[in-house]
Amino acid sequence: MGFVSPFFICGEVMALYKLLEPTLAGMGYELVEIEQMARGKLMRIYVDKPDGITVDDCVLISNHLSRLFAVENIDYSRLEVSSPGLDRLLRKASDFARFSGEKVKLKLCVALQGQRNFVGILREANNGVLKLEVEGLMLDIELGNVEKARLVPKF
Repeated sequence: MGFVSPFFICGEVMALYKLLEPTLAGMGYELVEIEQMARGKLMRIYVDKPDGITVDDCVLISNHLSRLFAVENIDYSRLEVSSPGLDRLLRKASDFARFSGEKVKLKLCVALQGQRNFVGILREANNGVLKLEVEGLMLDIELGNVEKARLVPKF
């Protein structure tokens, strides 16, 4: 078992994004996230659509991607297709715009007001700036400063 450069893995995932985003968009789905485990060659694909993902959607996508990966000679042992879950990851500007009004949990790259972690209501997402309401205060957060963002599940 040899050393696998993290840059290679990152580059490989980026190539998968470039392949899968238009493919899934053509099927009516949005690519949310790709997880790839080098050791077991497990590939997890998280997808979404406005009215949610069903088991039938996962089966359809899995069958389609299995054929696509065979044609593109993409090596993997196991493929899992899933919805992004209740705590959906937010990555793109369009994600933040779509989930405006929802409660989110953010982790920032660079601290704002001495803090890197915030939970609040996402009020707006325009021109690369998020407006986050935290305990009645409105914060302006640069999208480029967001390290990680997830929806806070509603129960």
